[in-house]
Amino acid sequence: MPLQAIRFRPGVNREQTQYTSELVGTVNPNFQITAGWYASQNVRFRQGFPEKIGGWYPYSTGTYLGICRSLFNWAALDGTSLIGVGTNLKFYISKNGTYFDITPIRGTATLTNPFTAINGQATITVSATAHGAVTGDFVTFSGATGLGGNITAGVLNQQYQITVLNANTYTFVATATANSTDASGSPGGGTVTATYQINTGPAIEIPLFGWGTGTWGAGPWGTGVTTTIALRLWSQSNFGQDLIFCPRGGGIYYWAYSSSISSPAVNISTLSGASDVPTIANFVFVSDASRFVFAFGTNALGTSTQDPMLVRWSDQESVTMWTPAATNQAGDIRLSRGSQIISCVQNRQEIIVFTDTSVYSFQYIGTPGVWGSNIVGDNISILSQNAAVLAAGTTYWMGIDKFYKYNGTTSTLRCDLREYIFANINLSQSQQIFSGTNEGFNEVWWFYCSSNSTSIDSYVVYNYQDDIWYYGQMGRTAWIDSTELTYPIAATYNNTLVYHEYGLNDNTTGTDNAMDSYIQSAEFDIQDGDHFGFVRRILPDVTFRKSTASNPQVTMTLIPMQNSGSGYNVPQSEGGTNIATINRTATAPIEQFTGQVFIRVRGRQMIFQIEGNQLNLQWQLGTPRIDLQQDGRRGNT
Repeated sequence: MPLQAIRFRPGVNREQTQYTSELVGTVNPNFQITAGWYASQNVRFRQGFPEKIGGWYPYSTGTYLGICRSLFNWAALDGTSLIGVGTNLKFYISKNGTYFDITPIRGTATLTNPFTAINGQATITVSATAHGAVTGDFVTFSGATGLGGNITAGVLNQQYQITVLNANTYTFVATATANSTDASGSPGGGTVTATYQINTGPAIEIPLFGWGTGTWGAGPWGTGVTTTIALRLWSQSNFGQDLIFCPRGGGIYYWAYSSSISSPAVNISTLSGASDVPTIANFVFVSDASRFVFAFGTNALGTSTQDPMLVRWSDQESVTMWTPAATNQAGDIRLSRGSQIISCVQNRQEIIVFTDTSVYSFQYIGTPGVWGSNIVGDNISILSQNAAVLAAGTTYWMGIDKFYKYNGTTSTLRCDLREYIFANINLSQSQQIFSGTNEGFNEVWWFYCSSNSTSIDSYVVYNYQDDIWYYGQMGRTAWIDSTELTYPIAATYNNTLVYHEYGLNDNTTGTDNAMDSYIQSAEFDIQDGDHFGFVRRILPDVTFRKSTASNPQVTMTLIPMQNSGSGYNVPQSEGGTNIATINRTATAPIEQFTGQVFIRVRGRQMIFQIEGNQLNLQWQLGTPRIDLQQDGRRGNT
């Protein structure tokens, strides 16, 4: 029997059983086997053939505090590349790899002898009436005098993260341990200025259960309801070389590049000429068209009550003027479909606005209406503020149970992994979901928490050029594509940023580690599946182009089965083996590979897998061939 080429359809498909996924392709007259792919990790497709994705490398040696949920990159007028980094604890500007804390200030208070120390402990108790802080907040003390012992003025006059005991008291852990002199001098510290940063937010969604949760009247009598405390999310957008940003459900802040880079951002309402600036918003955005500042889910003019469906915008080219008048273009509009505005995306000459049930298109129409809105999609869903992204002129987003796209019309996005993804997702942590583009490879990525995780550990990729999907496991918390940068950047759970598609290894921590990459096929029949087949050799077709390992290698595995669902058929009693290691045998620029590998594999169906787990490895699979002979039983025997 002649050699049979195994040709695999591009993309991973888990919408059917592992055997059914093969049936779209069958044995053709030239004895070529066409099969589908069923599982993947750290693999993408190039012109239909799977290859290992690029590695990642630290953006800098610096770290930040908290879990990063928002990244935004832009360039100042002098060409300096800047990144806004929003975490659940802080907001930073990153310049040349250094993080500058620009978290806005909530307020200051003058405290008199507020510090109490206990001998042998580093924990200091602070008396501060109606401080308004929450556990995890940051307070900077200044003007304090020491307590007489180890707790000196230098120890007290710095920034600390606090634990709240009650409305008038909190504690912090000092950088020194108090002695008996400090304790006897308590309370003390003299006249102290306490400067409070804005309240921090949770790192994950926190569920609340039972009586007293939710709004009055929600849920059956006596049972209470289940609600959540939302995690801290940020929206940010540049206004020229400056930055406007907002924590969801908070104020709108402005940071000017011309000032000291480490100066805290300020509320827009405090800027000169500010007029009717929104006091609260869920999302802020600066339009490309005519540069308006938008506030979504904000308070109406003259009130402080948040309306989650209200949109307001400033005057053209103005950060501070929000009072509508005949002489300006400030205005507002209330959307009608849905209960809250979730997000928005700039798309060509329109802004795509998502509520929890509908999609709107905002377009600039000039006076008197200024901005017009039209519903372009209804009865849709969107899982989070960061679940939508623009790629190649089309907006893609992740809903509760499907993916969508908008390119002039709203439609469901065909997905070969739909059931697999949505059956393995923790919807109680849906606000953590975020998307990002990797336009160098025509990809949209979504990162999410798997069903048993409260941390992001999984991803799914849509290749919009080839209309295919693949997936894997990876822990990231935010992403930006290579706009002003050379490579995409992602945030990690190590409180660092890493370049993606940089090098060949996992270098999250500054040390190269091998990346595990593999792809596994669906079950494919040996001929028509009516006979057992015996495979005695593989002729691999793999390229190690771009590898820098001295002897790059991958492992190919043929997994035989007696019948679909019968389990793997490893004939150890016959002394067989089903694993072959494929090595590059030369360092010359002309690629040379192992010509053939002799194995012993017997079954009706088989699964093909290729895996690489080696430092400095890059591989791409071509069209391997197997030497197949009819063998033994047939039919149902």
